[in-house]
Amino acid sequence: MMDEAFLYGIGAAVLVALALVVSAVKITAEYERGVIFRLGRVIEAKGPGLFFIIPLIDRMVKVNLQTVTADIPPQDVITKDNVTVRVNAVTYFNVVDPVRSVVAIQNYRYATSQVAQTTLRSILGQVDLDELLVNREEINSQLQRIIDDLTNPWGIKVTLVDVKDVELPETMRRAMARQAEAERDRRAKVIHALGEMEAAENLGQAAAVLEQHPAAMQLRMLSTMVEVASDKNSTLVFPVPIELLRFFDGMTGSGQNAGGDKEGAVEAQR
Repeated sequence: MMDEAFLYGIGAAVLVALALVVSAVKITAEYERGVIFRLGRVIEAKGPGLFFIIPLIDRMVKVNLQTVTADIPPQDVITKDNVTVRVNAVTYFNVVDPVRSVVAIQNYRYATSQVAQTTLRSILGQVDLDELLVNREEINSQLQRIIDDLTNPWGIKVTLVDVKDVELPETMRRAMARQAEAERDRRAKVIHALGEMEAAENLGQAAAVLEQHPAAMQLRMLSTMVEVASDKNSTLVFPVPIELLRFFDGMTGSGQNAGGDKEGAVEAQR
């Protein structure tokens, strides 16, 4: 009986020793760190790989160093120009100081999410709607900088904040569509007016050249006739210069005056 009790005691001691050895061995992955607490006081962060702790005295808390992608729930924001919009965003952050992420904050993921939501509402409430829609990159940089400053004491590094979507009320969408249409009409009218002005300037220059060189007008007229004749039209319009009509009119008037003088002379002889 004594031998059996002794053997049982040795077996139990071996099992306890084995359990202590197993609990003393810790392994962390490459993206993890183990924060060691000894009798309630933080010692250091160990890892990655294999290391040992003192059983029943040391306690290890694993911290993941991978980048966390956290969605910021849709927030109802009133912009600086009193427009209500619904905005959602996403933030990327990771732990850079495992000790502070465990000691300084109870739940760094939840705390970072809450800070991101509060900062999003605060910053977007200070900008106009047009600035929110146009200067998206500048707003993202500002959000990232502010959130990173607030979470830095917790050992958190915010690498990126991106505003994903901005939902506008239906009335605001229609108003913006009308504004865009009016802007396009204004640009079209301005471009048309500039084209008319350039055309008038070019026509004025062409008229000055034709006035200095009358033969150029005849060449231009012949070129126009060739273009019209190439279309196989049954009717050909032939432009006659006004000067030529005046010349023939003068010739006709002179002939009539000469005939009248001759008839008067014959009557006088009779």
